[in-house]
Amino acid sequence: MGLDPAQAELELFLAERGRALLRTAMLLTGSREAGEDLLQAGLERLLRRWPELDGSPEAYLRRTLYHLSIDGRRRTLTRWRGLILLRATDARPADDGTAEVDLRDALVRLLLRLPPAQRACIVLRYWEQLSEAEAAEVLGCSVGTVKSATSRGLAKLRELSDSWDSRNFEPAERKGYEPRH
Repeated sequence: MGLDPAQAELELFLAERGRALLRTAMLLTGSREAGEDLLQAGLERLLRRWPELDGSPEAYLRRTLYHLSIDGRRRTLTRWRGLILLRATDARPADDGTAEVDLRDALVRLLLRLPPAQRACIVLRYWEQLSEAEAAEVLGCSVGTVKSATSRGLAKLRELSDSWDSRNFEPAERKGYEPRH
């Protein structure tokens, strides 16, 4: 029994773009598991709209991911407490690639300390490399809102990174940090 054309088109879309979409979801949430959950929630919304979807399914899904991530209040605090991030505990040679992974993990930890709207703007602008106008369109807000949220988010990241203890990849004043909502 073959797939109907709409199902085949959806499966092809997910095969081609699934990795990139999961990467974005992981950046927005801070872990693979939470990213998978966010992507699943976005896919459920996409599936409901698939037959009558007018335009790019990827644009619709990305917009949905950003909106769901900004609406982080729907997640419970206990879910965040279960979030486990990588932690560098010992010195390793610089050429084995772990320093890059540790730095990326440290950046994700800093991103998690930003409010969801600022985090979404920074991910859209700097990871997804969208223009301010494109980010505003995805988020459904004005270009000025994207500019101000990005500016405030970058300022907060600078502030947080000033107090960063690079040996342990944790904020010096807040070891054992738990994200807040």
